Formats: sequence, C-alpha cells, structure tokens
Amino acid sequence: MAGSRDLVLILDFGGQYTQLIARRVREQHVFCEVIRFDTPADAIEARHPKALILSGGPASVYADHAPVCDASIFKLGTPVLGICYGMQVMVRALGGSVAHSPAGEYGKTPASLDTSATLFSSIPPQISCWMSHGDRVEDLPEGFRISARTATCPAAAMENSAQKLFGVQFHPEVVHTPQGTGILRRFLFDISGCVGDWTMSDFATDSALAVRTQVGSARAICALSGGVDSSVAAALVHQAIGDRLTCVFVDTGLMRAGEGDFVERAFHGRFTMPLVRVDAGERFLTALCGVTDPEAKRKTIGRTFIECFRQEALAMENVRFLVQGTLYPDVIESGSPVASTIKSHHNVGGLPADLPFTLIEPLRLLFKDEVRELGRTLGLPDDLVDRQPFPGPGLGVRILGAVTAEKVRILQTADAIVERHMRLAGWYGRVWQSFAVLPGNRTVGVKGDERTYAYTIALRVVESSDGMTADWARLPFDLLETIAHAITSEVAEVNRVVYDITSKPPSTIEWE
Repeated sequence: MAGSRDLVLILDFGGQYTQLIARRVREQHVFCEVIRFDTPADAIEARHPKALILSGGPASVYADHAPVCDASIFKLGTPVLGICYGMQVMVRALGGSVAHSPAGEYGKTPASLDTSATLFSSIPPQISCWMSHGDRVEDLPEGFRISARTATCPAAAMENSAQKLFGVQFHPEVVHTPQGTGILRRFLFDISGCVGDWTMSDFATDSALAVRTQVGSARAICALSGGVDSSVAAALVHQAIGDRLTCVFVDTGLMRAGEGDFVERAFHGRFTMPLVRVDAGERFLTALCGVTDPEAKRKTIGRTFIECFRQEALAMENVRFLVQGTLYPDVIESGSPVASTIKSHHNVGGLPADLPFTLIEPLRLLFKDEVRELGRTLGLPDDLVDRQPFPGPGLGVRILGAVTAEKVRILQTADAIVERHMRLAGWYGRVWQSFAVLPGNRTVGVKGDERTYAYTIALRVVESSDGMTADWARLPFDLLETIAHAITSEVAEVNRVVYDITSKPPSTIEWE
C-alpha cells in the first residue's frame, strides 16, 4: 500500500503499546506496518523498509520459549530501534546479556541522556520517560555504548551508530515520555532517511486503484451499518467501482433511534450506489426471545444478521466481492501470536464459508482516527465521520437480560436524549463514547406525588484514543443533572439515572 513511499516495519512481540508505536510513526507521515516478530529476514529485506522497530513485550528474553526475531535482521544494514523488550532481544541476539533487575521500573522515571549519542543529539540531557520493565541489560554486545541511564537502570539506552542499531529501555511512543516524539523523529528522519511524504490522499488513491484492479468488471456488496468504518469503506469502494457496489443496510431494530432513516439520507443524498434497506426488527426480537446470556445474545444477533444479509446477497447477480470495514487494530489483535487476547473480532476472518465472495477490506491498514481522516478526504459529512463507535450487536448488549420491544424503545429514547444534550453542551466530540444502558432493574421513585416502580438508566461516558483502554469522563455536574432530569422527565418508564465511573480496565466500555 505504501507504493514507492517510505516503509517502516514494526516487529510485534506482543507489547501493550505496539499499536501506539505504529500510530506515532504514522503521525509523522511515514507509512508503517506491524508484522510478526518471527518474520524471516529475507522476507523483510524483500520489502525494502527504511527502518525496523522492535516492540515491547510481556515476556522475559531469557525465559523458555520467549519470542525472538531472526537475528539476521541486524545484518541487513537497515536501521533498527529496539524498544524495551525489543532492546533486550537485540542485546541477546548480538551476544550481550539480560537479567532480572533487582529493582524494576514502572511509570514516570527521570533519565540522563548522553547528548553526544547519535539518537539523542537533539534531545535535552535530562528527561522524564515512561518505564515498564522488570529485566535490564547487564552486558552490552560488542560495539555498543550506553547512551542513557537512570538511578536503577545503568543501560537505559544503547547504540551502535556505525551499524545503525539503537535500543531504549523506556517507551518513547507514550505521552508520558514528553521527548519521545523527538526521539522517534530523530530515528525516522535523521538516522533512517525517511521523508514523511505519506498522506491520506495518497492512501485513498492507492486503495481505489487496488480495488478497481481487483474487482474488474464484477460487482461488490457491502454490509452498511451507518457507522464510520463501514461508511468510509463503502465510500472508498464506490469511488473505485461506482454503482457496481451495492450496500445492504440490515435494520436490526436494535440501532439508534431513527438510524435507518439517517443512513438512507446520508447515502442516497450523496452517492449513486444502490442501497437496499432490510427492515428486520421483528425477526431479531423473535430470535432473541428468552435469550439472556450476554455471549448467547451476541451470537444470536450475529447469526440472524448473517441470515438476513445472506438472503439479500445471494439474490443479486454477478456479485463476487464482499466489502468489510475491518480496521488495523482488529487485524493486529487477531493476528498476534504473543499478545494477550481480550476479545476476538467478528470482522477478521469472519466471512461465512457458504458465501461465495472474495473479501475486500480497504481499511485494514488504518487506525480509527485515520479512517475518520479518510472519510473527510472522500467528502463524507462530519455528522457521519465524527459519529461515536456503536457496538455491532447494537442495543442488544446495552439491555441487560432479556431484550423486548418495550426495552428497546425505552433505551432508544434515553440514548437519543444523552446524545442531544452531549451535543448541545459541546461534549459529544470531546469523548470516545457516551450512551445509555438499561440494566433491567426497577427501583422505587416518586413522580407527581405518586409512588413509582420504574427502570434505572445507567449513563456511560468514556474518554479514549483507540478504545483499547478508557477512562470515565469527568462531565460537569450541571450537565449530568440536565441529562438525568431530561431522561426521567421524558421517559415515563424511568425514575432513576446513575453514572458509571469505572475505567477500562478493570471494566469494559460496554456493559455486555
């Protein structure tokens, strides 16, 4: 996808910040990809990368079965930057030693840099950096020098500038290392010779050409949800093949209030692509009748969706391709052999075997913020591009317990109130997600001097950069009061609103 532009490859050892490294490199307009840690050196060399970065990881390099890379990569002449575990892998591969540290380092840590070192020549000598390690380098490989140290880590960074091999024990990719971006820029541009000429317009052009070549004269179909990912994927493929793309919007009845009409307005008003709307609300409610287990609900909703989509897709002629809005975090999480698995992703390798289509995933190399940027590049409206994420199973996983038509109506109304007041207060675009949850419990209350026994609504508002971790949003008290008052006033079946102040981890963003 990078074409003739610069390419940086990140070898993934399962570190929690691997995606963040890729984001930081992309922010410098340098295209990068995350690849397996054990990718052979000859396969790496064949792609002609300008630089390699070795990520962090949860293992100890001296442990049995610890992930290691092909040591030949250090002989390619390609600049290499090892980060945390990646630095320790480099040390072991080149003849140095790593051992358990008598004092681990976690969190913000002062570090002293040798500014005569190649990597740090433009960085202040004293910095604060983010550490997260229990092991440390004991003996450097031949030809290396120490370039940074902390109070408990004598080799907080190292380098062999002649061979363009560098290592840092800290994490320059996180915001808690304020000079981290400068260090990465030094490695990318001054050491590795990157130009920084990759843009989203380039990506759109390259992707459209690739799709056009792949599809040829055939037709494609896209499962359009109205969310950012599927909408941008549809717009990109439409740019490539025009009205030979048909979008199918399965209205599950578990969507936001008025979602079906919103999708039709957004796409019929701006594109000439055929759009098929399937009103399947009753079908989904029937399938969910009596289903209360969260995982069972997800599977039931997914299975019913596939049935509806299959019925429409197989009725079309000359359709050979299926468009999905798979994103890069999904690919990385599902493909890493060493990272801890939090959840599987339905849109990674999730093509039903009995659908005779070839998969097209035009966004599989992009992060969420890049997808939004691409959407703007393609001319999609802000009210669509800036929409907050919405779960694939819809409100089915925001209604705890059994899903009924009444509960769906209550939650849709409450959720619309949340969105309305978040927008009015200018908070909608400042948070990752803001939504209502229907826990299903009833509590005693008073309305109009009468006793009530009505539902509770839980309000969930979180801040995040990618959804991998999240912190609850510190909304102003007057805004919380306004939302609570509006919900209890406008939704007769609700007499109580509570605010979820749990972060991820230990909780997840969604309740089910």
